[in-house]
Amino acid sequence: MPALARTDLVDPALFEAARRLHLDVQRVAPRGRFADHRSRDRGTGIEFEDHRPYTVGDDLRAVDWNLERRSGRLFVRLFEQQEDVPLYLLPDVSGSAFLETPPRALAGLRTTVLLAAAALFQHDTVGVFPFAEDLQLLARPAAGRNLAVTLADRLAALEPGGRTDLPRALERLASMRLRSGIVAVVSDFFDPAGIEAVTRALGRLRHRLLLIQLTRGSDAEPGLAGDLRLVDCESGFAEDVSITPAVRARYREAYAAWEGSLAAFCKRRGVPRIQVDCDGDAVAQVSAALRGETAADAASGAAAGEVAS
Repeated sequence: MPALARTDLVDPALFEAARRLHLDVQRVAPRGRFADHRSRDRGTGIEFEDHRPYTVGDDLRAVDWNLERRSGRLFVRLFEQQEDVPLYLLPDVSGSAFLETPPRALAGLRTTVLLAAAALFQHDTVGVFPFAEDLQLLARPAAGRNLAVTLADRLAALEPGGRTDLPRALERLASMRLRSGIVAVVSDFFDPAGIEAVTRALGRLRHRLLLIQLTRGSDAEPGLAGDLRLVDCESGFAEDVSITPAVRARYREAYAAWEGSLAAFCKRRGVPRIQVDCDGDAVAQVSAALRGETAADAASGAAAGEVAS
């Protein structure tokens, strides 16, 4: 496909959608930067939470003297500490992602920019690690609202990679010993090693996971017929195949088993999975899912916005 430009990946509508999103988390890694998330660690944050009895060594500035005058006992005030949550983005840039029209890479990279911008707008740190046959370091974890445009430029400049090796990429990520955060993998999750190898590698990560699955209707039902030579778009391996009703039925069964394995992993591990139809508006789909809306809700909201404008 032709080289991408920044304007292919970002536009005012994407940034507006990112400003309305909040990447919520249940737990926050300790010792982070102050941001828009609440940690379960108690510290000297900005929101009062509770009291506890004073113990020797506590900071006297934390003592609630009003309570001391009423009770005759010393208590220190506890505050809920607000810290950042690192977001590590892994977009799939394997060769297969840049095929088709429009390519899945376009939806995947726009989704990557959307998630990066949403996290940066809420003062989190964002790192970007594209993968194909290996993991790349495109941007070290950093914060700053203006960083989203820089990331879009770098993502647009990426060249298609080789074959997909997500297990190897995840192993490399784990070896970096990054601060605990959220790993968002943006991919179709088709891998020569098989879905079981992918889910095993995902399960070994100590980070929380968010899976963005790039799909097309033709994944489940390719609509092929007759005598064909099928060529693997990454390895170049060719196979002559007669597409009969029986072959189509076996393919549907294999795809259903593959999809079922991915869904079962997400259910078992409590991993959120957002399926994005690459023939539709990826930004609208991901935004709706993160807001807890259905596809119908998103379509209704978009139509209302068009009428209002």
